[in-house]
Amino acid sequence: MHKEITATKAQIDSANSSTVAIVVSQYNDQITNKLCHGAIEALVQGGIAREKILITRVPGAWELPFAAQRLVAARSIAGVIALGAVIKGETTHDQHINRAVSTALMQLSLDHNKPIAFGLLTVNNLEQALHRSGGNKGNKGEECAQALLGCLQLGKALDEFHE
Repeated sequence: MHKEITATKAQIDSANSSTVAIVVSQYNDQITNKLCHGAIEALVQGGIAREKILITRVPGAWELPFAAQRLVAARSIAGVIALGAVIKGETTHDQHINRAVSTALMQLSLDHNKPIAFGLLTVNNLEQALHRSGGNKGNKGEECAQALLGCLQLGKALDEFHE
């Protein structure tokens, strides 16, 4: 026999009263602004009040972990969504950024026991980025917000399970 942990309505309401931060790269802003908009709308639809959404802009994808680290360390922040777009160029520079940022964000999430949704597009060209920021592949910012909401709700359920 197994037990499945799911969030109750009270846990969902409690998770939805939390402040959520969105860290957005300004580089490739024609993409990242769409990701941010999608994330905001998904959070609001998921029950997070607009005044409980904190948006922080950083110069580029490389700086996402710096801002995320400061934010997850704040007691008032329940979780972070990191949004950016790294488009492959003529060198392997993109691979180094993508790997470092993804590893740093995951480690921050584990170290602080708070969810950080990974919304860094790692694409080969601008067309792929456009498709993933509201085009025919959806909006990855929206998907990240939904994942974060799910993790916040699960976290509340797991907290009560451990009590």
